[in-house]
Amino acid sequence: MTDYGFLSILPPVLAIILALKTKQVYVSLVLGIWLSWLIMSDWNFLEGTLATLEGFVNVFKSEGNTRTIMFSALVGALLLFIQYSRGVEGFVNQLNKLIVYFENKQSGYSRVVVQLLAFLTGMALFVETSISSLTVGTIYRPVFDKLKIPREKLAYIADSSSAPSSILIPFNAWGAFIMGLLLTQGIDNPFGVLMSSIKYNFYPIIALLLVVVVIVSKKDFGPMAKAEKRTRDTGKLLNDGSKPMISEAVTSYEPKEGIPARAFNMIVPLVTMVIMMPVWLAYTGWNNVTDATSWWNHFVTSLGEGSGSSSVLYAVTTSIVVGMILYRSQGIMRSREMVDLILKGISELMPLALLMLLAFAIGDACKALGTGQFVANWSKDWLSPEFLPAIVFIISSFIAFSTGTSWGTFAIMLAISIPMANLHGSDVTLVVAATLGGGIFGDHCSPISDTSIISSMASASDHIDHVRTQLPYALVGGIITVILYLILGFTM
Repeated sequence: MTDYGFLSILPPVLAIILALKTKQVYVSLVLGIWLSWLIMSDWNFLEGTLATLEGFVNVFKSEGNTRTIMFSALVGALLLFIQYSRGVEGFVNQLNKLIVYFENKQSGYSRVVVQLLAFLTGMALFVETSISSLTVGTIYRPVFDKLKIPREKLAYIADSSSAPSSILIPFNAWGAFIMGLLLTQGIDNPFGVLMSSIKYNFYPIIALLLVVVVIVSKKDFGPMAKAEKRTRDTGKLLNDGSKPMISEAVTSYEPKEGIPARAFNMIVPLVTMVIMMPVWLAYTGWNNVTDATSWWNHFVTSLGEGSGSSSVLYAVTTSIVVGMILYRSQGIMRSREMVDLILKGISELMPLALLMLLAFAIGDACKALGTGQFVANWSKDWLSPEFLPAIVFIISSFIAFSTGTSWGTFAIMLAISIPMANLHGSDVTLVVAATLGGGIFGDHCSPISDTSIISSMASASDHIDHVRTQLPYALVGGIITVILYLILGFTM
């Protein structure tokens, strides 16, 4: 593979800076992708442009990418279903009783309780980050709106409670993927190493703690403080000129008239989606397990062997089918109405699917450029053992930030950081933790992260506003983490 050197990091960094500066995320990503292929085409304008178009097409060569894009589009149908059936209205009515109860105890207390409930819901759904972010945003958005909590805060809670909990409670596809990578690096006990690394995985722990501190203390800072002040003073849930990831056609879709508002019309489809996620994980991984000692052992092992992208797609499809049966049995919708809602929901989520396409395309371009490999190799010659954990964390962060994928970062960095730890005589569990934590931190800061995109979508927040408001909190966690790794690097 051609070594493009410093040029390999230019396209993703340029795309991200342009997106943050101009808020034109689609244009910025297209420019970054085009620059990537222009570099790889030896600056030939025509070849680079044609290669860019082929790059978009090649995204769909990955079954995982295609499933994720389909999942993103089908989410629109699910959201319209629970809105039109008055399920969201019924759920909000039930939560309002809880809000009144806590508000009677102490003014403003209900805001804290609802935000904590959203956070705990995100943590409880550690089985899959997309399901976690989607569920938190969908369930709590109407309640946050009622309590005049900015959409950016909901997106922050949804995003910061998903990936950190998935990496700290690794009984999911995340854990299976990481253990597979550890096994390829000659780790005899990948499960034991992964579990031992959790106590050193400081960034996810700090990120979760920071969410709780911000909620309970009611002390925000940076752009989030401005967002809170805006909503408090004007009642505006979004900045002027902001473009939420979901159109008003989805978030404010008129419920059907003449039917009662029942919470279970929202809860049943969403709970179905959440429950079916591990079921489909087990199903897709079942035949890959060959040495199980019991049925339960076979089931648990198959969770780690299953396909995450297949499982989220199958789970949301199952949820839509269950919703159709539920609403048809109550006489709420006819078959034609449901088909129309599905098509309308998919069409309204096309901007999200397009953003996913561009995020995957720039990730593929970065892989072809060797962005991650360049950044990782750059540190080999000058790195000292004392600085190894901190530098590994920073490099992993930059790769995840540039590529928008924590999993891709794990694959690149674990193949480099573990041999480096062995070479320098460093604690392998500490270096593994630094690698994993860096992937999560960079993912939290990146506007091309799929988890961040889904969090913005589910919360109906402007995506760049979400990135900007979350960034200071992520940076605080990242800086503290680097300091802790420096301390451990010199003392262990």
